[in-house]
Amino acid sequence: MIKILFQIKDNMLFVQEKKRLKNEQKALINTNVISQNELLFSDEYIAQNTKLLHSFIQELINTYNINTLVIKESEIAPLVLEITKDIDKLTNLHLLEESILTYKICNSIIKSNNIKYVSLYNLPTFLLEMFDKAKIKIDSRNEILFLSNFMKENNLQQFSSLYYKTTIYLNFPLSKEDEEDFLSFIGINKYLKTIYVNKLNKNDLENLLEVINNNQLKNIKIYIKENINDIELIEYLKKTNKKYSRNNIKFAIDYSKDYLQDNLMNQIHLNTIKLCIFISLFLISSLVFYVFYSNYNSMQKVDDIKKDINKIMANSMEKQEEQKEEETIPEMPKEELVITDDMQGLLQLNEDTVGWLKVNNTQVDYPVVQAQDNDYYLKKNFKKKNDSSGWIFMDYRADAKNLSQNTIIFGHNMYYSGVMFGTLYKAKRANWYKDPENQIIEFDTLYQKLKWKIFSIYVIPNTNDYLIADFSNNKKFQEFLNLITDRSIYTFDTPVSTSDKILTLSTCANNGHNRLVIHAVLLSDE
Repeated sequence: MIKILFQIKDNMLFVQEKKRLKNEQKALINTNVISQNELLFSDEYIAQNTKLLHSFIQELINTYNINTLVIKESEIAPLVLEITKDIDKLTNLHLLEESILTYKICNSIIKSNNIKYVSLYNLPTFLLEMFDKAKIKIDSRNEILFLSNFMKENNLQQFSSLYYKTTIYLNFPLSKEDEEDFLSFIGINKYLKTIYVNKLNKNDLENLLEVINNNQLKNIKIYIKENINDIELIEYLKKTNKKYSRNNIKFAIDYSKDYLQDNLMNQIHLNTIKLCIFISLFLISSLVFYVFYSNYNSMQKVDDIKKDINKIMANSMEKQEEQKEEETIPEMPKEELVITDDMQGLLQLNEDTVGWLKVNNTQVDYPVVQAQDNDYYLKKNFKKKNDSSGWIFMDYRADAKNLSQNTIIFGHNMYYSGVMFGTLYKAKRANWYKDPENQIIEFDTLYQKLKWKIFSIYVIPNTNDYLIADFSNNKKFQEFLNLITDRSIYTFDTPVSTSDKILTLSTCANNGHNRLVIHAVLLSDE
């Protein structure tokens, strides 16, 4: 029977095998009385009462805020680790016995689920890898005798330091002992990221790269601590960089402070150029991202609004069909215009609705609104929410019931997203405006379904001379018709006279410096 003593020392839980017992300790075993200063149990008692002892130990650890477990003899480690298993506060383990760790103890530590750091004498490599996979940090105390300058300069005194080392220093040329120890180091280490070499020596560098490549190391950065001015050597490094870039092995020249001070101005100029290039690329990238995001956002908003509009329109049509089935709707005289059923539905979404505009073979297919001025819908969408795309709107002077001689409709040219009048630019293309189907525009008001035929298309610098709604006499109206017809980029031969009513679509062109204008004459009302 083995007697195991648990003691609290310096905020650590110290456990050891007790071979000689004092009288009071014998009494503890015989009576199973537990003291706060010392807990003494036999291995048989521990095996039979593991859960009970686990609770006692956990209470002590919480009371004294203990995070370190110290075990003197490795033989009792599995039994002690079973008692302290899953106690979250107990994260550090010190094994004092100077012996090589066994697989059994290693397995017990990993299964404990709470140990994150272990200090021990020594262990085989495969056990170190097991701990590494379990994310447990190992610190071995067994010192390694220095056989080479490489081991000494990199302070590789313990086996665990060989395994966890992230940065090493190499002095070229390497001695035979240095080469052998470096190869051993590479075979053991799992975390190497940075290598500093004292100077550029092509043969030694090639040998180093061969070792790295043969051991399939990746993501290594090699710093060469030398002031290199030789263009040939710099070109050599560039080519070597390119050759090994697939494994993400990179080179960098680590210039001395004196060299950098002597070449400070050149470096500043170079860095300034690099910074300017970086800022330019950043600004361009930001602008491209902003434009892309803005256009995508605009399209999403318009799509969402159209879904709501289509839903309302569908409901209105269903109600209309139901009314037709239930009763005969008397035909209203032309003089007594009433709001159509589909437009009634649109008014529920926006009381400013005055009609619907559709231009063939473009994305222009929207309800039209009207405000008390021509500014409101420049930054508001159909739902009256802030939106840089705005909405299609009719001139505030127009009357949807009694159409003006010239009904004017405005919209932003959102060229990149194509929303609003963003696709009207197609009207400038011959293959578009020569197509008879495209020459017919549908602009329905609240009261009538109307068709209009294009008779003039042009681009003109900013001017207001085409934005006249009504004329005091026929002579002025005829002069106006002659003016806008003569501007057209194509002769449509569409008759238009002072007895007609016309429709004008106006949007920006050439980044806002010009205006794209389309005029159409009313053909009929249905």
